[in-house]
Amino acid sequence: MDLVNHLEGRLLFAVPKKGRLNQATLNLLEGADIQFRRENRLDIALVKNLPIALIFLPAADIPTFVGEGQVDLGITGWDQVQEHDAGIRALHRARRFSGEITPEEETERNSRGSGCETVMDLGFGGCKLQVQVPEKGSYVSPKDLIGKNIGTSFVNLAHRYFANLELEEDAAKDATNDAPRAGFSSKLRTKIIELSGSVEAACALGVADGIVDLVESGETMKAAGLKPIDTVIETTAILIKSRKPSNPELVELIAARIRGVITAQRYVLCQYNVERSGLVAATKIAPGKRAPTVTSLEEDGWVAVSVMVEKKKIAPIMDELSKVGATDILVLDIANTRS
Repeated sequence: MDLVNHLEGRLLFAVPKKGRLNQATLNLLEGADIQFRRENRLDIALVKNLPIALIFLPAADIPTFVGEGQVDLGITGWDQVQEHDAGIRALHRARRFSGEITPEEETERNSRGSGCETVMDLGFGGCKLQVQVPEKGSYVSPKDLIGKNIGTSFVNLAHRYFANLELEEDAAKDATNDAPRAGFSSKLRTKIIELSGSVEAACALGVADGIVDLVESGETMKAAGLKPIDTVIETTAILIKSRKPSNPELVELIAARIRGVITAQRYVLCQYNVERSGLVAATKIAPGKRAPTVTSLEEDGWVAVSVMVEKKKIAPIMDELSKVGATDILVLDIANTRS
C-alpha cells in the first residue's frame, strides 16, 4: 500500500520513533484503543479504528512539524518543545541584529510562540536537563564555565543559558553594562559545541569542559565521571497540538481517551462500608478525585462508598479508614479492570 496517498482526511499524529519516550508512548496509544500496525518499520502507520495516521519521527523534530502545522498532534518531551522555541527566538533575534526586522517585529513574532500548544502533561519520561562537569575537575559553579567549551545536543537552550550567565556576570562587574538582555548574541564567549549522541563522553575525550544533557537516574553521568552543578529545565513527556488542527473534534476525543488512561494508571477505586455517623470523617480521609459515590445499604445506618484514590497513597488511607470504622475495604486497580 502507498501509505502517503492514504493520508488525506486523516488526522496526523506524530510519535517518537525511538528513544526513551517510544515504548511508553506506544503503551499509552494501546491503552487509548488507537489500533494500528506498523509495517516493516515504516514511519507511517494507518490507525484501523479511527481516521488517524501515526507519523514516527525523532522526538526532537516533532515540535517543528506540529508548530508548522504539518502534523496535528504530537507526543514529545517538554525539553524538545523548549529547545524548538529557543531556536525560533534565536532566529528572530539574529534577524533583528542583522536589520532584517525591527525590535517591534521581533517582539510580535516571539509573542506567537513556536506554534505548538500543550494539551497535557503525560506523566512519564521525567528527567532533568543539567549542566554536568568532571567530578574531579575544578569547576564548582556554572559561572566557572563561562568562556569554556560546552558539549550538548540542546544547542539553543545551552546558548540561552550561558548567554544569561554572561549577562549576569557582566552586570555584576558594571551596573551600566550594555550587554544584550536575552542573550542570543554573536558575542557569546562560551563556545557551544553541538553533539548528536554520547554527550557524556565529551569531557573525557577532551572535546568539552562541561556538558548540558538530559539526566534520568544519573548513573550514566556518574559512570562517565561527571557531576551536576545546575539544572536548566525539568521535563516530562507532553501531548502537543498545532494551533489549527485539521479535525479539532478528533483531537479532543484523543485527548479525552489519553486523559482517561492516565487517570486509570494513577488511581485505584477504593470501596468500603461505613456507618453513616462516620461518613464525614471517612470522606475527609479520602475525598476522591471529585467526590465520593455514596449509596445507602439495606442495613439501617450504613452506607457503601466508592472513591478514587491515588495509588501511591492507598495504603495509609486504608489504615486511616479502618480507624474511623470503615469495613469491607476493597481496592480495585482501574487500569487492570478496563475491558
